[in-house]
Amino acid sequence: MADISDLSAFRDGCVDAIWSSHSLEHIHDHQVPVALREFRRILKDDGLILVTMPDLESVAQLIVDGKAEDVAYQSPAGPITALDMVFGHRRSIENGNPFMAHKTGFTQHRLRRLLTEAGFARSMILRGRSLDLWAVGLMPGASRLLLTAPFR
Repeated sequence: MADISDLSAFRDGCVDAIWSSHSLEHIHDHQVPVALREFRRILKDDGLILVTMPDLESVAQLIVDGKAEDVAYQSPAGPITALDMVFGHRRSIENGNPFMAHKTGFTQHRLRRLLTEAGFARSMILRGRSLDLWAVGLMPGASRLLLTAPFR
């Protein structure tokens, strides 16, 4: 079994980009900074990371509004509620897939801080349309390229 907080199979600076979709919330909270540092370690100097995960602030608002068990949206795995976004997809866990449990969560502020602490030169974080966060973390070379690139 692979572990995103141990990417020792990869050498330093060997990857152009990393796409992490709904994975960081599945590792323990203390492993997140380690995983982000590993992502940064294996990225090239002009590389980037794109991550997405549930937005705890948006999900919390559903809970505050009394909609914790209401269907928030439909996914290929079935209906998703606020409780699924906080704790992991309950139906999958019930059906014997404990890896679907969520062990931590993210807000825009927290994710930006974690990316900065992991050593990314710049980050951009946006709220998505499905109660999710989308973030890009840029390595120093990518940040320099963006500052000098002619945009049309």
